[in-house]
Amino acid sequence: MPSTRVLYGITAFLSAFLLFVIEPLSAKQLLPSLGGSSAVWLTCLVFFQVTLLMGYVYAHGLTRSSANQLHIYQAVLVIAAIALALSLIFASGIANAEHPVLTIFLTLARSIGLPFLVLASTSPLLQRWLSEREASPSGAPAPVWFRLFALSNAGSLLALIAYPTIIEPYIALRMQRILWAIGFLVFFALAVRITTASSASVRRIAGVPASEDSTPRSSQLNRWLWFLLPMAAAMQLSAITAHLTINIAAIPLLWVLPLAVYLLTFIIAFDRPVLYQRPIVVRLLVLMLASLGYALSKDDFSLPIGLTIGFFLLECFVACLFCHGEAYRLRPQRSSESTLFYLLIAAGGATGTFLVGIAFPLIFSANYDIALAFIATAALALAATWRDGWAQRLLWSTATLLLIALAILLNLGYRRQTIASVRNFYGALRVKQADFHMQHVPIRTLMNGSIQHGTQIFAPDSSHIPTSYYARDSGIGLALRFCCNSSNGTTHPRKIGVIGLGTGTVAAYGHAGDRISFYEINPQVEPIADNLFSYIKQSPAAITIVPGDARTSLTSQLAQGGSQNFDVLILDAFSGDAIPLHLLTAEAMRLYLAHLKPTGILVVHVSNQYLTLAPEVALLGRSAHLEVRDVNSPSNDERGEFRAEWVVMTADPTFFAQTSVSPYTEFIIPRPGLKLWTDDYSSLLPLIRLSSK
Repeated sequence: MPSTRVLYGITAFLSAFLLFVIEPLSAKQLLPSLGGSSAVWLTCLVFFQVTLLMGYVYAHGLTRSSANQLHIYQAVLVIAAIALALSLIFASGIANAEHPVLTIFLTLARSIGLPFLVLASTSPLLQRWLSEREASPSGAPAPVWFRLFALSNAGSLLALIAYPTIIEPYIALRMQRILWAIGFLVFFALAVRITTASSASVRRIAGVPASEDSTPRSSQLNRWLWFLLPMAAAMQLSAITAHLTINIAAIPLLWVLPLAVYLLTFIIAFDRPVLYQRPIVVRLLVLMLASLGYALSKDDFSLPIGLTIGFFLLECFVACLFCHGEAYRLRPQRSSESTLFYLLIAAGGATGTFLVGIAFPLIFSANYDIALAFIATAALALAATWRDGWAQRLLWSTATLLLIALAILLNLGYRRQTIASVRNFYGALRVKQADFHMQHVPIRTLMNGSIQHGTQIFAPDSSHIPTSYYARDSGIGLALRFCCNSSNGTTHPRKIGVIGLGTGTVAAYGHAGDRISFYEINPQVEPIADNLFSYIKQSPAAITIVPGDARTSLTSQLAQGGSQNFDVLILDAFSGDAIPLHLLTAEAMRLYLAHLKPTGILVVHVSNQYLTLAPEVALLGRSAHLEVRDVNSPSNDERGEFRAEWVVMTADPTFFAQTSVSPYTEFIIPRPGLKLWTDDYSSLLPLIRLSSK
């Protein structure tokens, strides 16, 4: 049967490759309409895991049907191909993003739902059909070929490696969809070939009675662990992915790295189980949980980006290898239980991603995702090693209790000095109030995750002074102070646009007669800026807050009423420390210029721990024929000012020539090899700095 196994192996490999290429592809298409939030990928991951579960339910139910199962499969396959063709022909964007989770689910279900379900059901169905095809003359099914599952995971892993390194940088999104559809047609042909050839085998063993009676059934405990162990692994995957994307960037590279690690553990567990050395993995797991638990307990703990990513990926690898290795160790011996085995694995994966991606943001006002994932992992380690004796029971009981204590300490830490804490699809926000040691007056700080997004000193002579990244000698301070001076030194009323509200600090630069429009996608930011900070209330300018994604709002305003004619347009949108990339493309630049006066100024905030964004932003400005300068302002603890970097660009030749501006600016040296970002192309790889700032 070598040729048969080759055919089945190629089909399983191709189906998995297509399955995991469409995941980052679809998520990247959704990012612009949902503000570039890192939560887009997590919500997509929930959809993919739930659809994978539905695919396994479909496979499990199909194998319990009569010999007509192959005809049913072929019919669904044809419908899926038609649905894919229609989605390509009548492709439509997102109508609105008021309910982002529902929007993502409906959009993905409409565009790739049925083809994804068919691909998701492939691996367990092929295993069952291959077992039946290689059955003995008496009708007894052959042993389950678990390597087929590992081959499908190898295809998945290759897809995840190829997407950010080969597919995304060189192929436009529309062409990616077309090539993916061609790949699905190849899969379609292979699947039809297999089902046609397998029909005789299925009819031959249909109705064969319990040929596996001599093989023991799996225990109820084992079946629970088939579900719970993958659930803990999926929680690890989702929590670590969220941590990386919130604090660095919502990009496919940081989506696929944890997912690739997750799949690699599947491959090792199912194809090379000899590599799963349980005593070593258990010891490493204890070490990693203890190390990262300690790191989480320290607010000021930070590492260079390479070490940060490597450290979290290593922990994810060890934890998922343990969970998947234990699940494989408890695998069923009966081929009739194989689809149930995969069904419960998929159910666990869907539950784990659902908890982290959707449930926890609704339940908790702060982010405890990693701590809860660690608790689940330790508790499942206790259950899986219970029969190994008192030493393991004591070890994992202690670890579980310590991690519960860590979660309690994190809760107490979040509550300390916190006067407000909220969480939604766009992230976890909290406002801290502390003593400003320079004046011994209250100072409030808006936090998004671990990143500070603005402060205000509450003292009579200081509350109106811009602080943090918005100092008077910063790029934004220079632009707003010297943008509109006339030849006689007077200043006319200005019109200012700000993408990203934060604490509303920009309002401190407003004068009577000025009009300032803030564009803010997160509905929870406005009440915080209005009620817990006073920049907006104290500003003499007329303030307008426009809800929704800035690009969508600006496009709508351009279509309905024409240009806003901003004197200054400020791009200051962040989610954690991650900047939404769809706001930094050539198409976005054209939109900004359409809303600027001919002598208007565009100011882009590029302060970042891990990314050197200035060269790419400068490339965008030069491509639009603007003069571009970099402004780096130092920190000043006495005034509550942070180190900040802004890129300032304008078509006005006189702005940078002003003696009040030129000493603070510097040219940005072009970086070789950078490509202009567009809606079809963006890559942060060339901009990553190995040490944090």
